[in-house]
Amino acid sequence: MTIPAAQLEEHRTALTGHCYRMMGSAVDADDAVQETMVRAWRSLDRFDRRASLRTWLYRIATNVCLDMLSERSRRARPTESERVGAVDDPLDALPRTHWLEPVPDARALPAGADPSELAVLRQSIRLAFVAALQHLPPKQRAVLLLTEVLGWSAAEVAESLEVSVASVNSALQRARATLGSRDVTDMAVTGEPLSDAHSKLVERYVDAFLRYDVDALVALLHQDATLSMPPYKLWLRGPDAIRAWLLGRGSACRGSQLLPTAACGSPAFGQYRAGGPEGSYQPWALIVLEVSGGRIAGWNSFLDTETLFPRFGLPSRLPA
Repeated sequence: MTIPAAQLEEHRTALTGHCYRMMGSAVDADDAVQETMVRAWRSLDRFDRRASLRTWLYRIATNVCLDMLSERSRRARPTESERVGAVDDPLDALPRTHWLEPVPDARALPAGADPSELAVLRQSIRLAFVAALQHLPPKQRAVLLLTEVLGWSAAEVAESLEVSVASVNSALQRARATLGSRDVTDMAVTGEPLSDAHSKLVERYVDAFLRYDVDALVALLHQDATLSMPPYKLWLRGPDAIRAWLLGRGSACRGSQLLPTAACGSPAFGQYRAGGPEGSYQPWALIVLEVSGGRIAGWNSFLDTETLFPRFGLPSRLPA
């Protein structure tokens, strides 16, 4: 059977989103999708059209991710793997492969999805949801995503994973219980794009950050807001601690520039700090904001700009 390579490529974005949910890393997701395409191309003669091309590719991608996960430990966020810190704690780092990484919306959310499908897909790449998924054994993770996000029947999942329907239903029940214990909000409730009020909140954040008005920034935070800075283990909770950080060790961010982007279904920015050659601004962090209840609940600054900025199409520096 002849299927043009371009027809396979049409599914790359959707597959990237699926692999990101499975792997918790944009880098690993790209690797998994590439391996999926290779396996699909090599086995086209076994594609019998009993299922759609999209379904067939998802089956391959899921099994690629399961193979990869057998050799990897789960990825985590500082807020769930480390105790809450204090402003003066040391900045100890762990390797990139330890941490949950953000994914660009443009590479994980297919443009052609209908609004209701897109709402579910957007929620399913949120940092909190993907972090919760990492607490599931890989096969439970696959079962949950195939049923709850992609809408597959238990029979379809069983065929894809080569297990019984009873095993699928049991795995799904256990996965739901685990996510329920981690207080993951129902996708149908929070899967919509930012409301006008939240958009204005983000605008106020940008304005305050560019002016480095710490009082204005802190006023936007939820009472339980967190600040994290992977690859550092240190994270802080609450407006007082975050204020002390911004006025102290974090004050080198004064005078930074921000470029808007979108990551994990959330507002995000490339942050550039002053001090580069000829007055230029150098990459410093990819900031991903989590918004809840009209306030900023999570301020996540991912410092691995060498890995992340090219994936988000962010420039290597900004001119003076």
